[in-house]
Amino acid sequence: MTNEPQDWLEAELQDSLDEDYELELEDAVLSREIKQIYRDTHPDQMDRKQYFKNLLHLQSELIKLQDWVSHYKEKVVVIFEGRDSAGKGGAIKRITQRLNPRVARVVALPAPSDREKTQWYFQRYVPHLPAGGEIVLFDRSWYNRAGVERVMGFATEPQVEQFFDDVPEFERMLVRSGIRLVKYWFSVTDEEQQMRFLMRIHDPMKQWKLSPMDLQSRVRWEAYTKAKEEMFERTNIPEAPWYIVPGNDKRRARLNCIDHLLSLMPYTEVPHEDIALPERVFNPDYERDVLPRDLYVPQKY
Repeated sequence: MTNEPQDWLEAELQDSLDEDYELELEDAVLSREIKQIYRDTHPDQMDRKQYFKNLLHLQSELIKLQDWVSHYKEKVVVIFEGRDSAGKGGAIKRITQRLNPRVARVVALPAPSDREKTQWYFQRYVPHLPAGGEIVLFDRSWYNRAGVERVMGFATEPQVEQFFDDVPEFERMLVRSGIRLVKYWFSVTDEEQQMRFLMRIHDPMKQWKLSPMDLQSRVRWEAYTKAKEEMFERTNIPEAPWYIVPGNDKRRARLNCIDHLLSLMPYTEVPHEDIALPERVFNPDYERDVLPRDLYVPQKY
């Protein structure tokens, strides 16, 4: 009997690790040939056991950060930009994996509607900014104008120029309002992006990630590079600098990004009330109804 609580806790921890492993399987559903090519081109990948150990430690710190943000009504915005397939989504998943979605939420806006195209450019992003006690992670952001919209011709050069004039002051306004603004650029090499696109093409569970815009990013690699360089030059302001995350090794990129994000926040432990599970109240007159079988999900597994 004395081992029962320990066995229960062990099962819970194992379930938590299984969740991590399921996320890692996103990188593993590949043909043997593609797997071998990937291993050959990534000989120095971090050991999975070491990766999980570091990830769990950093995620426990993220929970402390979340509690601090919630307790002190802090406002945090984290922007994730970068090359297609550079690993932004994977980093965001690991950051939010164990956090309360009421505190930490992800914003990934679709292409603007006809109505939104007539608005002030930043208008559709403003409603998603955090209130006190919230963390918002933008999976791509207003920097679409400096990147994909510019390269693909969805924005005119005068519109791009107006964006560059406006965005530094817009971000200074956010910072002055009390928002802690962090901007990450995930970077991969030309060869690494090509490898990841080929993996998506050959992986039926990842083909949905390939859009016409993604494929065009291969054709227009140099145009994206020039756009990125000008974006850094004109939007890297002291109040909201850019931070570049080398992304060729996905595991290291995730860990380094989380560790760096934590280092930017002056979070501390916050007081917690002791939690006690109340006793279950039993009503002798209550009898649970027997529900029809067709209401239950079939037990196939």
